[in-house]
Amino acid sequence: MLKVLSPFTALCTVGFFARLSYALARSPVLPLFALYLGAGPEAIGFAVGISTVTGIFFKLPSGALSDVIGRRRTMLIGLIVFAVMPFTYLFVNDYHLLIVIRFIHGLATAVYGPVSMAVVADVAGTKKGEMLSWFSSVTIIGNLLGAPLGGFILHRAPGAAGPSLGDFQTAYFLSGVAGLMSLVLALGVLREGSRAEKHNGLREAYRKFMSGIKEVMSDRRVVITSSMEGLQNMTVGALEAFLPIYAVTVAGLNEFQAGLLWGVQVVITVLTKPIMGKTSDRYGRKPLITAGLVLCAVSFWAIPLLKDFYLLSAAAIVFGLGESFVTSSSAALVADICREKHFGTAMGTFGTIFDIGHAAGPIVAGFLLASHGYLFSFSVMTAVLLLAVPLFIFTVDA
Repeated sequence: MLKVLSPFTALCTVGFFARLSYALARSPVLPLFALYLGAGPEAIGFAVGISTVTGIFFKLPSGALSDVIGRRRTMLIGLIVFAVMPFTYLFVNDYHLLIVIRFIHGLATAVYGPVSMAVVADVAGTKKGEMLSWFSSVTIIGNLLGAPLGGFILHRAPGAAGPSLGDFQTAYFLSGVAGLMSLVLALGVLREGSRAEKHNGLREAYRKFMSGIKEVMSDRRVVITSSMEGLQNMTVGALEAFLPIYAVTVAGLNEFQAGLLWGVQVVITVLTKPIMGKTSDRYGRKPLITAGLVLCAVSFWAIPLLKDFYLLSAAAIVFGLGESFVTSSSAALVADICREKHFGTAMGTFGTIFDIGHAAGPIVAGFLLASHGYLFSFSVMTAVLLLAVPLFIFTVDA
């Protein structure tokens, strides 16, 4: 099979199965598994957010490691984590062990994510823009399929008891199978395409990292724009953790419908993001970011008011559209601001900031939900998002 596939097609297939594996292990399976283990709201939020915390700490060191041992070897390390860690969930019968496994599992995307795009760029030659776009789209499809597939596995017939331990183990076993497929395919394509790579050493990587941080922190426009995506990602993380819980325990939907709610939001984001990117190129970044923040805030606040599947789907669609507005324009605006500088490491720091937001979302929401209901908790996070809008409008010149 490896001989039939071109190196680029094989890399896309690797990315698809890796992201499918990770998404299948995440939402809605993870929050519902934590609930099954007896976790409360704050504990569920922590379980969902802890893997993103791993990324915050290890994404940049992973880049430094790739400078020393090469991008292909570093990518394989990440894929080994993708392949091995899902099977460790089969031994989980305690919430604390789940947290440890989630933290280690987060190394998969922390190591693989920053390096995989560089490997694709090596293969792409003069078609880097086109090939990187296709690679990103294929991996997003893997993410997209994971949520409804996980919900389908956990779904029981009407009137039956909730998911059993065996159902969760089935989901994580299939996650492991997908991870193994990505590793096996990668072993062939990376070996065939291996070549000597320049090793700059950790000292040089550390110097570039510190230079990037200083560059970002010296320009408030970059910091504030990055923070807007971070705050928007905070609501994404909260929905990722608690939309399935709300859908099943409050709205009375089944697990498959809970997975579809998350999936429809991702579909809208994927379908509209290229269009929004072209729109921001033509009409400017700030209007889209501002509109996107408002759309996300309004739809996020409305979710606890709804219980009907179709109304919740409509809210998810609006949220996905708002996310598309923000994510298609915020990174581009940072690139515009840093156009005359070496902004590679600045963009890396940009990624760290929105990872912080994504990790904080489920944790903050969990603590709020522990003592208050969904409406109050979501209203507080909505207020934070809306208060950030005028700060962005009046402090960032586009």
